Amino acid sequence: MEENQRTSWFSTAGLARRSARHPWRVVAIWLVVLALGVVAASGLGNALSSDVNLTNSPDSVKGKDLLDARFNGSAAVSETVIIQSKTMTVDDPAFEQQVKSTESSLLGLKGLVSSASSYYDAKAAGLPQANAMVSADRHTTLIPVSLGTDTSYANDHADEYMDTINKLNGNGFQVLTVGDVSTNHEFTAISEKDLSKAETFVLPLTIVILIVVFGALLAAAVPLVLSVFAIIVALGLTALVGRTMDLSLYVENMIFMIGFAVGIDYALFIVSRYREERSHGIEKIDAITAAGRTASKAVLFSGLTVVVALSGMLLMPSTIFHSLGIGAVLVVIAAVVAMLTLVPALLSLLGDRINWPRRIKYDTVAVASAERFDEESIRSGFWGTLTHVILRRPAIAATLAIILLGAAAIPFFQLNRGMSGVDTLPKSNVKTAYEILNNDFSAGRLAPYEIVVDAQKSSASEAAINRLTTALGQDKAFEPNPSVEWNKNNDLALIKATYTGDSNSDGAYTTLDDLRGTIIPTAFQGSQAGVYVTGATAFNHDFFKVVDKYTPVIFIWVLGLSFLLLLVAFRSIIVPLKAILLNLLSVGATYGLMVLVFQKGYLHSYLGFDTSPTIEAWVPIFLFCVLFGLSMDYHVFLVSRIREHYDLTLRNHESVAVGLQSTARLITGAALIMVVVFTSFALGRLLAFQQMGFGLAVAIFLDATVVRTVLVPSMMAMLGDLNWYLPKWLNWLPDLRIEGEPKAAPIPEARPELALQSDD
Repeated sequence: MEENQRTSWFSTAGLARRSARHPWRVVAIWLVVLALGVVAASGLGNALSSDVNLTNSPDSVKGKDLLDARFNGSAAVSETVIIQSKTMTVDDPAFEQQVKSTESSLLGLKGLVSSASSYYDAKAAGLPQANAMVSADRHTTLIPVSLGTDTSYANDHADEYMDTINKLNGNGFQVLTVGDVSTNHEFTAISEKDLSKAETFVLPLTIVILIVVFGALLAAAVPLVLSVFAIIVALGLTALVGRTMDLSLYVENMIFMIGFAVGIDYALFIVSRYREERSHGIEKIDAITAAGRTASKAVLFSGLTVVVALSGMLLMPSTIFHSLGIGAVLVVIAAVVAMLTLVPALLSLLGDRINWPRRIKYDTVAVASAERFDEESIRSGFWGTLTHVILRRPAIAATLAIILLGAAAIPFFQLNRGMSGVDTLPKSNVKTAYEILNNDFSAGRLAPYEIVVDAQKSSASEAAINRLTTALGQDKAFEPNPSVEWNKNNDLALIKATYTGDSNSDGAYTTLDDLRGTIIPTAFQGSQAGVYVTGATAFNHDFFKVVDKYTPVIFIWVLGLSFLLLLVAFRSIIVPLKAILLNLLSVGATYGLMVLVFQKGYLHSYLGFDTSPTIEAWVPIFLFCVLFGLSMDYHVFLVSRIREHYDLTLRNHESVAVGLQSTARLITGAALIMVVVFTSFALGRLLAFQQMGFGLAVAIFLDATVVRTVLVPSMMAMLGDLNWYLPKWLNWLPDLRIEGEPKAAPIPEARPELALQSDD
């Protein structure tokens, strides 16, 4: 067969054939790319941060930018050191000595700590805030610490700062710290441990699942090798991007998670299709080409759909969404390119050794394609039996599945959003410091409202500031005596007002609206000063507003482009509409289950999760983008096999049965691997990762079982030939045939006894 004469160089079949003919050349190129990825990835850590910034410049960002530019960042970087004794009070000389020693050690961190003032300093100076620095039982005191540098420098030297604090513990005193730097340090350390734990958990289970699915060791190794290649290349590319922008520390976890998921998925389908073609007596190179024409083409379209869905995160004006979106898109692109070139090269090198330790002589076991779809083969095994049951009663099967997913989605309407703070950390010194501060003082000290006044110091501007501080002092929502500080040039003032409750609560956000909408405008009426409220509370509130504003935009982008891709891929208007509706139903059910477990607390102790009154604000839209992309993988693989058989036979029920029977085992294995990968993140200690991992694992499980196994085949059975309906005015669309060209060998007429028609 002159297959090479019929394959375009740039087609998936052409790439597969040429890669298979020159395997060592392809492998050598990929090894060079891998080495470059390793070198580039070594610098990724310098670009990572736990900070979440908005790029559309709301008030909170404008205020912070002014502080960074004209306060040199010192006003924005602070820590609160807590000193506590179970036996002594601040009135004991030994307690005072411990405080003075701590203060001296902190000030000894030259270039990092610019100021540290204790209760004793404030008392000696006769300052009114002195008493506010001591707990009611006088066993605990605070030392406000200013880090006189920018946030990046402070985070880079967090180890030095934390080591100094840890060395001060002992002799009957507990010395702790809490603030932006210590919290970021703790989140980073736990994230790295969780990632290491995930890698240890995922790899052994993934190997076992692949061996079971393939029944061969070498076949199981190929998807793992390809995933590692994609992950390392994506890490290197992300590190290059990190030279131009700050990236979230979660981007490494994202690349690892998505890389393993899609990399293994894609290699699984291509290797399986190659082995299937060989089992039909097709020669090695031609079998690789056939896999390239069908499975690789499905991988390409599936990858494009995943990239479209993940790119939705880039529309959100937030650095965390940009980071996660960039990392995810790059690893999917790397995986797709590897699948189109490196997999065919490896298959060419391995040949029939792919089945090791088994030895299969394909010449003696080849089965004619015309004999593969008789009654016995379609009805055989677990999947054949299940398919027969579903297709006999498709309306009942679809109704039960929709009721199940719809019921799971109901709690979604009670979803509350929030942001991860110190209170969501697992047990640690930083978490203990937060609890002491919250119980004995006010947690609002960690995130005061920072009111930035952009004006020249004058009698008019000072009068407006005095009106504001007076109003704040009389409002019970704020602690008394808000501080006022001017910068060196006297052209920027910072007012810090501490909320009396939890700074990450609904009450804090309501108070912020009052501050911005009423209190500040009243105090600065007639003034030309620019006044901005920043700080953690203000930023979180602005973040929620941004998410609300851009969520519809992202939904339209993802759904619209996915619809167009599937429309072109299958030349059907019904397939993309059905795919979108079923995926939305699956995502809704996932949201509902997240609310039940994390907000309501159902089964959380059995599952080992923490509870929270809120779901991390970025998780729902993140899950939508990721789940919509990944679930399309299965939809493309399943429907492409159904369409492939339908083009040969024009028999809808039989095609649905054959498609499900051909892909069910692979989809189940691939989904199980994804569930393992995502569960490994859910087992981490960070609440945001628990919610993210749980949501992804549950969604993939529902998608591979309820949606792909029950809903898709039952609905396709009911719709019949309407599945492939394309309006005449769309006939101009290119016929790309994701399922490959129809084969010349005809499928024999269906026998009456096959009985796959619906009884409904």
